[in-house]
Amino acid sequence: MAEERLHILRWLWIAAAVAIILALWGIFSRLHARTELRQQSTDSAQINVLVVNPDASQSGDELVLPGIVQAFYEAPIYARTSGYLKYWYTDIGARVHKGDLMAVIETPEVDRQLSQAQADLATARANLALSVSTDERWQTLLKTQSVSKQDADERAGDAAAKKATSDAAEQNVRRLQELESFKRLVAPFDGVVTARNADIGFLINAGQSTGSELFRVADTGKLRIYAQVPEAYADATKAGLQAELQFAEHPGKTYEAVAVSTSHALDPTARTLQVELQLDNAGGELFPGAYVEVHFKIPAYGQTLRLPANTIIFRAEGLQVATVDTQNRVKLKSIVQGRDFGKSVEVLSGLDAQDRVVVNPPDSVTDGMTVRIAKPPQNKEQKS
Repeated sequence: MAEERLHILRWLWIAAAVAIILALWGIFSRLHARTELRQQSTDSAQINVLVVNPDASQSGDELVLPGIVQAFYEAPIYARTSGYLKYWYTDIGARVHKGDLMAVIETPEVDRQLSQAQADLATARANLALSVSTDERWQTLLKTQSVSKQDADERAGDAAAKKATSDAAEQNVRRLQELESFKRLVAPFDGVVTARNADIGFLINAGQSTGSELFRVADTGKLRIYAQVPEAYADATKAGLQAELQFAEHPGKTYEAVAVSTSHALDPTARTLQVELQLDNAGGELFPGAYVEVHFKIPAYGQTLRLPANTIIFRAEGLQVATVDTQNRVKLKSIVQGRDFGKSVEVLSGLDAQDRVVVNPPDSVTDGMTVRIAKPPQNKEQKS
């Protein structure tokens, strides 16, 4: 019986030990699972971020702007007298020299007015000659007191009036003669005819009005290029600044140009500075009105820090960036922005060159938040 009791007690102790071991294992498993869950929760609460360091650069900037290409000289040709277009001698694309005849206007009304004015001038001169002769005779008679002084003065006044009438008639003839000379349209300078908007028989009205431009002449041997420089670069843009021009119709080819002048004033609406560049075009390779990209080489102001534009945080406190310290905690820093280069911005103050700055920071980022630094993605060449 004693042996049987000992055998039962042994099994009871074994069962109790197994139960204790199982209980301890269950407690340990639950504690380990809880620890893992807490760690997973902590890890899931942390966000993965990419960081970059500010770029310190002393090189100048390349400023790319659209430009307007114009001929060095360009003039619309309007009529200075009314009539009908009788002949035209130059069509679009024709090269003309200064003084070349471009068209002739038939002016029958002006011709008649000139004939009438010439007749009026002849009448006025005849009346003047008679009045002057009469005045001279009366002045001779006055010396012998054969006539009264009043009568002599009347003849002198009549001669002076006739002289004024003759002068007015002469000026009218000259005016109409000048209008007659305007029947011949001539080129104002050497160039190319870029437009012809009239044909034989067209009614021509004198003056500048909508649709009354007869020809357009442009001197394309030299071109003017105008660009609007943003205010941030206005101080560095001066006469003599070098630039490269790229035209869509000449891919892969660049043309050297130089700024010859600026407006020395900002447009109050666009806050831009107008710059004029000049380019030799003796070969006629380029055309006025073409689209051009102007690449300015802006000199550097000294060492500056730059950040990608997608690192900036816009909040009520102003411009900020999110930096990450050595313990992977976020610290928000307020910065002062300088020039905007499109993909990057210049930082004037508030940042150090060693700072790690978060790229594309989430809206929920706050001071003291713990984050994980993600590895930058590798391109295919690096992976291979």
